[in-house]
Amino acid sequence: MLGRTLREVSAALKQGQVTPTELCRKCLSLIKKTKYLNAYITVSEEVALKQAEESEKRYKAGQSLGDLDGIPLAVKDNFSTSGIETTCASNMLKGYVPPYNATVVQKLLDQGALLMGKTNLDEFAMGSGSTDGVFGPVKNPWSYSKQHRERRPQDERDGSYWLITGGSSGGSAAAVAAFTCFAALGSDTGGSTRNPAAHCGLVGFKPTYGLVSRHGLIPLVNSMDVPGIFTRCIDDTAIMLDVLAGHDPKDSTTVQDPIKPFRIPSEMDVSRLCIGIPKEYLVPELSSEIRSLWSQAADLFESEGAKVIEVSLPHTCYSIVCYHVLCTSEVASNMARFDGLQYGHRSGTDVSTEALYAATRREGFNDVVRGRILSGNFFLLKENYENYFIKAQKVRRLIVRDFMNVFDSGVDVLLTPTTLSEAMPHLEFVKEDNRTRSAQDDIFTQPVNMAGLPAVNVPVALSNQGLPIGLQLIGRAFCDQQLLTVAKWLEKQVQFPVIQLQDLMDDGSLVLENGKLTSVSLTQ
Repeated sequence: MLGRTLREVSAALKQGQVTPTELCRKCLSLIKKTKYLNAYITVSEEVALKQAEESEKRYKAGQSLGDLDGIPLAVKDNFSTSGIETTCASNMLKGYVPPYNATVVQKLLDQGALLMGKTNLDEFAMGSGSTDGVFGPVKNPWSYSKQHRERRPQDERDGSYWLITGGSSGGSAAAVAAFTCFAALGSDTGGSTRNPAAHCGLVGFKPTYGLVSRHGLIPLVNSMDVPGIFTRCIDDTAIMLDVLAGHDPKDSTTVQDPIKPFRIPSEMDVSRLCIGIPKEYLVPELSSEIRSLWSQAADLFESEGAKVIEVSLPHTCYSIVCYHVLCTSEVASNMARFDGLQYGHRSGTDVSTEALYAATRREGFNDVVRGRILSGNFFLLKENYENYFIKAQKVRRLIVRDFMNVFDSGVDVLLTPTTLSEAMPHLEFVKEDNRTRSAQDDIFTQPVNMAGLPAVNVPVALSNQGLPIGLQLIGRAFCDQQLLTVAKWLEKQVQFPVIQLQDLMDDGSLVLENGKLTSVSLTQ
């Protein structure tokens, strides 16, 4: 049951094949068995069981609230949850219990979803490995999969070897990939949902900026942050988006227009599509396997009659530097609220207010967060403001215009890699510092955040190492439905295999009903 899609489980609940409480207990039991993945910071067992009980009453009375009623979900620990600790994986917010729910969390609860817990991340969502939070790194479930173990050298099979999930929403990705919930919320500022989705073999969706409310998402970069969605298939993403999208009076950046329901047709005529392949994304650092899968995916579209053309986004080479300046500047501004006076950690120093501020922030933030605050404040200094912040804003406008020009020329969707390589072993990943890794890992994902466009990671195949590889589809602003429709077509063509974790579980029944290794039409 846990290996089914959200839509299938929803149908099973409606038909009475399983009750919300049974489903909730199965997920809780699996969360305990997979504790070593470190996917969750807080497991809200009592809350989830109480919600399951309520859901069960509704089903018995024939008053189900919709597709999400009784479905176990997880939420990244930078979304405010009323009565449940929200830490952002930082000492600064340890013990902080918000008095309200983020809008997206409230919308899920209003539909009867069960909140299994809060998932792990890089501290304040700054990172691309989910290795820098105060609660320790998240382990990628694929490290323990049958597919990867079979292709791994014998000397790498000891306990110190495991793969990163990507970040910063690695906990949410691991939670969905290990079947402990059916979907999860992440956040995406520069690729924090798509990157871990690519490394964990999931669909990771970043909606158009303004389509989904940010109220209650603890801000990193207000002009780029969006809530992201992790699921195991595109149909499930559409179900989640249908619930989450729409105007929120508490977030002035959300779109005012009424939103039509997100319905993804089962068939699509791709021959009418024009697919753009940005030439600037073919960088020397891109792994040969991903390059080959990228061109095979383009061939797939072409073989079905789609027009596939090379396009240019000329300012791409400046985007990562531009992103760094804008990101750190907004971070410096946002992090000013953590002063030890209002909420969160407070140092014991009482020499002066200035000393209290300094000690609180030194104790509360890790080196990564402090480093970004320092960079951002440097760019915002009076003498640097014009040369850095204003210049970066101008370059951002040029990057936005690049995308607009391509879409205005008749391109419907862009097809690009999501990451430079497959998931990396942890010991390899930590050889480089956080800033270097983030610059490398966000290269294909952050331009989309600066332009506010929708993008989705679609898992397409396993590498020679038996690890997931994903490709990214980028759509026009507010054409999220068209983007997901194209993504569903690609998903159907590639038949990405199900992760096989049975060796690891006490209970072999986790292997899915349809979990035989499906044929993968994209091969090396």
